[in-house]
Amino acid sequence: MIDHGRALTGVSLVRAGEGPSVWVVGDTYTFKATGESTGGVLALMEVSIPPGSGPPPHVHTHEDEAFYVLAGVLELSAGEETFAARAGDFVFLPRGTPHCFTNSGVDAARALVLAAPAGIDRFFYEVGSPARPGKQAPPLGPGEIDRIIKSAPRYGMRIQPPADTSTPGAGPFEGEPK
Repeated sequence: MIDHGRALTGVSLVRAGEGPSVWVVGDTYTFKATGESTGGVLALMEVSIPPGSGPPPHVHTHEDEAFYVLAGVLELSAGEETFAARAGDFVFLPRGTPHCFTNSGVDAARALVLAAPAGIDRFFYEVGSPARPGKQAPPLGPGEIDRIIKSAPRYGMRIQPPADTSTPGAGPFEGEPK
């Protein structure tokens, strides 16, 4: 028996166009699998990233992250490397790797983002706002970046704020000079 969106039997089905969605950093994250539905094994999100959008540089210490680009082009910076990931490309980022991505195209990019183990899904629910169907996420604002930076440590994350903000308590990544 399949539980639609619930892992009560160990099998979960989330249909196309379904799953709870939140707006975070100007992007829309639709949850296909969460820690709750997978027993903490993984989280899977379908992400829509408008042109010019994407998260500030950050590090995950609790989970590995993987991207499968469905549409568009994402410019990813990971560690010392920067590269373009296009539709059909797969990127794996081991935990502890400083990274960020930006939609460098002219149309919305879409990607599946997998985090293992789960946990980042709770972070997105905490810092995001419920998405409204058919609407684009508002751009990242100062109040949102402050909320993200304040919540991130509880989820094993470190956020480097955008250069045009001055957020107390935010600074270089661990190991970098202050």
